[in-house]
Amino acid sequence: MNHRSAQPAHPGVDLRCEVCHGSSYLVERQGEWSVARLCDCVKPCPACRDTGFVAQGDGFRAPRKVCTCRMIHERIRRFNAAGIPARHAHCTLVTFEKNRTNLKTFEEVHRWIQEYQRRGDNRGLVLFGEVGRGKTHLMVATVRELIFRYGVTARFVEFSHLIADLKSTFDRGGGASALLDPLTRVHVLAIDELGKGRNTEYEGTVVDELISRRYNAAATLMGTANYGPGPSRGVAAPNLTEIGSPRSPGMPRLVDRVGERVYSRLEEMCYFYELKGPDYRLRGRAWNG
Repeated sequence: MNHRSAQPAHPGVDLRCEVCHGSSYLVERQGEWSVARLCDCVKPCPACRDTGFVAQGDGFRAPRKVCTCRMIHERIRRFNAAGIPARHAHCTLVTFEKNRTNLKTFEEVHRWIQEYQRRGDNRGLVLFGEVGRGKTHLMVATVRELIFRYGVTARFVEFSHLIADLKSTFDRGGGASALLDPLTRVHVLAIDELGKGRNTEYEGTVVDELISRRYNAAATLMGTANYGPGPSRGVAAPNLTEIGSPRSPGMPRLVDRVGERVYSRLEEMCYFYELKGPDYRLRGRAWNG
């Protein structure tokens, strides 16, 4: 299977460029965030000369339409609005390190990307497994691919950071809507570390409201989790004597961490795929899991 991107490029790109490799854009670290920009190899658009519009027919009064070169500018803007942290700037499908233990899941995710319907309902994904297996890398790579291939709007949130932001908002006298409404409206919401936290009633209320909003909007949800699917094991906190595998008897399941109502909706909304393999963090690599 060819795992190279099918993303559209700017008409003025140098297809031989050794920096962007013909994609016409770069993703770099800028402060806290991953930020995309046009590659320096991109020349003025041959169709519109960077005016952004092309004539449909001859003559001065011929109607004009938006040039296709505007597409990459808009997708760069949408990527920069997704809130992907700087540490994930390198995360692409190509840089994901595949091996015999994770290849099946990678192929499933790649197939899901290919079958994504820009204007249809799409069941989401939850990637689960032990820490350091590349779950966050693959989720970010998928979000990036969806933005630049299909032009979706997306947001990336780390669950514990979302909780902290909500608490800060409440402390200032604000409400949850200012933070949750944008997360409801985007085409794709990617939540890192589902089930992470202290498992308080407040955290449960937040995740319930967010998942319920996405569910009612029939909007695509993605997530990563250290906890696997399946029936409750009756434990809400992990047994620290266990090695951390979602399959270990002492580890809670995702349902134990997020509650029956949220988990039931996640099962309906998402496919669950396990990522196995070596712990890349222990190998000292800049890998995210």
